[in-house]
Order: sequence, then C-alpha cells, then structure tokens
Amino acid sequence: MLGQPKKEYDGVLLVDKPTDHTSHDVVARIRRKFNQKRVGHAGTLDPMATGLLIMLIGKATRASQFLMGLGKEYEGTIELGKVTNTQDAEGEVVATRPVPALTEADVRTAMASFLGDQYQTPPMFSAIKIDGVALHKLARKGEEVEREPRFIRVQSFELLRFAPPQFDFRIRCSKGTYVRTIAHDLGHKIGCGGHLAALRRTAVDKFQVADALTMDQIEAMPLPELEKRLLAVHNVVPTVAL
Repeated sequence: MLGQPKKEYDGVLLVDKPTDHTSHDVVARIRRKFNQKRVGHAGTLDPMATGLLIMLIGKATRASQFLMGLGKEYEGTIELGKVTNTQDAEGEVVATRPVPALTEADVRTAMASFLGDQYQTPPMFSAIKIDGVALHKLARKGEEVEREPRFIRVQSFELLRFAPPQFDFRIRCSKGTYVRTIAHDLGHKIGCGGHLAALRRTAVDKFQVADALTMDQIEAMPLPELEKRLLAVHNVVPTVAL
C-alpha cells in the first residue's frame, strides 16, 4: 500500500530573525519544519541583525522579485569613535578616534544630510558579486576593488536616544540600502568615525515585526497551527499568478 503524498505548503511567513543567524540559516530551519525544499526569503539580513524576515514557502517563492523591492524600516545603534573593517560590530576595529563634544542638534543635523535620493557605494564585506566572486571573500583576503555606487533613497532618519558615544536611531529607506554604510559615513561626517553597533528590521512596507513569529515559536508550533499563520500570496502581492 502506497503512503499518502507529502503535503506541500504555500504562503508567506513573517519571521523575527534571531541574532547570530544568517538568513540562509533561517531558510534551512524553515525547510526542516515544513519538510520541503522550496523555501526562500524576500530580502536578506546580516547575521548580527535581528527582526523581520519575510519567508516564502512553496509557490510563494514566485513573489520574491515583487517583495524584494519594498521599502524597509530599521532601528539600531551607532557607536562613534571606532571604525571597523565591516562597518559594524562584527568586524575588527581598524581606527579609534576621540569623539568631539556633541549635542543632539549636532547629531540631528548630520543625520539630516543623509535624507533623500543619493548614490551609496556598497561595503567590501557584502554578498555583491564582481566577476562571479562575492566581495566579502575578496575582503577577507585583504583585497579591495572598485564598486559601482547604487541608487538609494532615505525617507527618514530619526534620533531616538542620545548617549554619546552611542545613539539610537530609526531609519526608513529603499531596498538595497546598507545601513552599516550609513553608520560608517555618518561617523566620518561627524569627524571621529563610527560603526553600526546593533540593528533590527522593524518593518518591510506594511509588514511589521510585531506580527512575526520567533524561530522558537515556529519550531514549537504544530504544523496545522503554523499553516494558519501563512499569508496567502495573492493577498500579499495580488499581481502574482501561481
């Protein structure tokens, strides 16, 4: 007697990515949970970052190109006075400079200069490929190559907490924006250097991290209950034909 065919799942799942996980790690855990290979995501997060990761399961993977282009919102912490080779807290400190006496108004003025349409040079420690080789692999060999600046848009950049040498922020920006590069460039503008100390993606367009499940919740949840949390792709992206 033949066994029943394996159930296939389709839909969009909002996940709150934990720190020290790559986006690929989350994909692998979701694949194991649903016992199916066709799983992807709509916009990577660095291992250090936490927050909203839109997971695409089954036929919903066809919506990737539509969801990747949505605007993002992040909250995080910038630390002034220390420059790292990765532009975030995971890298090695390559320069240390004294932080000047700053007021909240000084920081807000510097932040305001990043608003609007602009071109941003991607960091060497990134997954962007040049001649088929990921930049981060070259960076680990100590190599640096010329990168093509990319168009980005910063809709808002707010100061949430001022506690020098650190301050917390909220930023709303277009796809492809490297927030750690903004942290690095902001430190340079202030005159002492800086890096991204923490980052959390709080929203992707209308999708909020408050509505996401943690990986612990997902792995503890029975599949029939978890299936109810899947968003139908035609409700998320009405133009996608499955």
